[in-house]
Parts: sequence; C-alpha cells; structure tokens
Amino acid sequence: MQILLPLSLALFAGLMLSRVTKIFNLPAVTAYLVAGILIGPFCLGAIGIEGLGFNSLEQVHGYKLLSEVALGFIAFTMGNEFRLETLKHIGKKAVIIAIFQALVATAFVDVALYGVHLLMPDKLPLSAVLTLGAVATATAPAATLMVVKQYKADGPLTKMLLPVVALDDMVGLVVFAVSFGISKSLELHHLDVASIVIDPILEVVCSLLLGAIVGLAFHFIEQFFHSRSKRMSISVMFVFLAVALSQLKFDLGANITLAFSPLLVCMAMGTIFCNLCDFSEELMDRVDRWTGPLMVLFFVLSGCDLDFAVFSDWAIIVVGVVYIIFRSLGKIYGAQLSAKMTKCDPTIQKYLGITLLPQAGVSLGMSLTAMVLPAAGPIIRNVALFAVLIYELVGPLLTRIALEKAGEIKERPITEREKAKLEKKNKEKTAV
Repeated sequence: MQILLPLSLALFAGLMLSRVTKIFNLPAVTAYLVAGILIGPFCLGAIGIEGLGFNSLEQVHGYKLLSEVALGFIAFTMGNEFRLETLKHIGKKAVIIAIFQALVATAFVDVALYGVHLLMPDKLPLSAVLTLGAVATATAPAATLMVVKQYKADGPLTKMLLPVVALDDMVGLVVFAVSFGISKSLELHHLDVASIVIDPILEVVCSLLLGAIVGLAFHFIEQFFHSRSKRMSISVMFVFLAVALSQLKFDLGANITLAFSPLLVCMAMGTIFCNLCDFSEELMDRVDRWTGPLMVLFFVLSGCDLDFAVFSDWAIIVVGVVYIIFRSLGKIYGAQLSAKMTKCDPTIQKYLGITLLPQAGVSLGMSLTAMVLPAAGPIIRNVALFAVLIYELVGPLLTRIALEKAGEIKERPITEREKAKLEKKNKEKTAV
C-alpha cells in the first residue's frame, strides 16, 4: 500500500491535470510536472498525511528505479533517429550542430558566471563557474521527445532536433568530465590528467560499444519469436538488461574508472537494432504504447523531485537567473550559427535553439556528481535544481511553439466519435 498508493495518485493526478492543460493547448509534459509539484513534498505532501502525496524527497527518491528505466526507454527510442538512410542526409550536420551549440552554451555561461564570481567570490567559487558551464550543455531528451510524440511533429526541424538532442548528451558528458576534473584540481589542489582526459573518453566509447553488443544480441534473439506480444516482451527485457548493465563500474587503477552512461548504452542498442531489424518501426510503436504509463510516472516524479528549498538563498536565485539567461542565449545563438554554417533549412536556423532549452535528468545527474566538491558542490546542485524547475515548466511549451511556428505540428484529424458528437450538436441547434 505504501508503495502503490502514491504511484496510483501520481498517475491519477498527472492524467487529470493533462485534461486541464489540454484546454489551454499546453503540452502534456507540463501537466505531469505541475501534478508532481502539487502532490510533492512541498505541497500536498507537506500536510503529512500518509498516502496523500509524497511526504518527503527521500520517498520520491525511493522510486529512482522507475525513472532510470523510463530514461532507458527514452534513449532506446532516440536510437531510432540514427537510421543509416537518415544519417546520410543529416548526420554530418547534426554532429556539427550538437558540438557547436553545446560548446557555445558552455562559453556563454562560463563568461557570465565568471563576472558574477568577480562580484561575489565568497558565494560563487571558480570551480562552481567551470562546472556549471559544463552542466549547461545538457538537454532533456525526455521532454523534447514527449512533445514531438504528443503533437506528431514531423518535418526538417523535427528530423534535425532528435539526433542533435541525442548527440548533445554525448558531447555534454565529455565537456562535463573535463570541466569537473579541472574544478576538482582547483578545490583539492591536485591535478589528475588521467581522470580528466581518459575517463570521459572511456565512458563514451565503452557505453557505445556495450550498447552495440546488446543491440546485436537483441537482433539475434528476436528472430526466434514471431508473435507481436512476444517480440514486445523481448524488447522490454533488453531495455531492462541494458539499463542494468550500464550500472556497472570498474576501477582500472591509476585513478581511472570505467563507468557507463545508461543513455548512451540504450541509444546505441536502439540504433543497432533499428538498422538491422526490418520491422523495427512497428516494434518501436508497440513499445511506445506499453511505456505510456511509465512516461507519465517519470514526469510526475520529476515534478515531485523539484526542491523548492533553493528559493531560500538569494545568491542561488541570482546565479540561477544568470545561468538560465546565458545558457538559453548560448543554445539559441549556437544552434543558429552552426545551422547557418551547415546550410540547413531556414526553419532549422530560426527555431532549433529554442527546442534545445529543456533540461532535467542528465544535468541533475551531473550536479549530483559535483557534490563531492566541498565548496562548489551544494551551489552547483541548487543552481541546477533551480534551472530545471524553470526549464521543465517553460521548456516543453517553447518547444511546442517552435515546432508550431515551423509548420511541423499539423491540425489533428477529427475522429469519428468527435464527428458524431459535432453532428449531434448541430442537429440539436437546428431543432431549437
């Protein structure tokens, strides 16, 4: 009861609030996040009645497994965007844009926060400046993908957006590892070149390699099953397996650790499978339907996890506002300039940067890693939480608006049921 009751409430709250946001044409992701805030430990949960919302952040963190699995499915779906026929058209452009906009966002945030550091060095150490610049690279694939699916967006911008978002986290991991390594050397007065250079390269390469191996195994095993339900079950099993294997860590000595990124492992698995399997499109569609409730829970729990205690420190708010403004400018101008350099469609040049603003899981994971820094850790964590709170509420809406302005969200076709209701209303009006 203590486990299932909060989950059922989370699903109910998320789904019911999505009916309200539909009236205002807001993305469902926003509804789920707001629902999480309402039933979280800073609203209903604060009343202290067991079962009426989540009473503490510790209770929310107890459902971490659900979030990790949900991210695994999201990354697996993102792998579908790296089909060879698609990469022939946009592969090179996507790589250039992903790297350039991430580095520009880092540069913008680093320069802006260095100015804040000079004004109040006691509140914002240099190590926090460097690490937050790296955190700025990360984009939330979950929120972006959810908006694209909800509105069935399709067109040049959407086709470029999804690979860029997927590659963005790969770039972010490398940038973060380097910046974080330098920050550690500043605070601990020990420069470890091996961990700064080798660790991020190992993580990216080994994650992609592990994902490719699991993807090959997936393709081999699925050939023994022919029914749709069995194939869907084996798909779910392999995503579970990929998420589990990505938790492994190996100490190689000389301060070098071999770790894996769940996002990259699952994305690589999805890429290999989609390029080898003839019916992967249909299978992906079936897996998406199965994971519907899981995605709702993922975003509601993300809303519950937003810590409103960050508003208690004015310095965090100041740093957070500067971070949000300059990260947004970096993403928008970085994407615009790189899209122009690669001669992309004008709609991509104009709107891609706006769709890259959402930020959540990956950035929070980076900030959690940064907690080992004695002076900068808590500042980085709180600024990241503040930024996620703003970006997750506003980001999906901006993504929808950008896709709409680009003409890639079409009018939803009217269903037979809605058509019948409309005809009935017209008849009643005529009768009156």
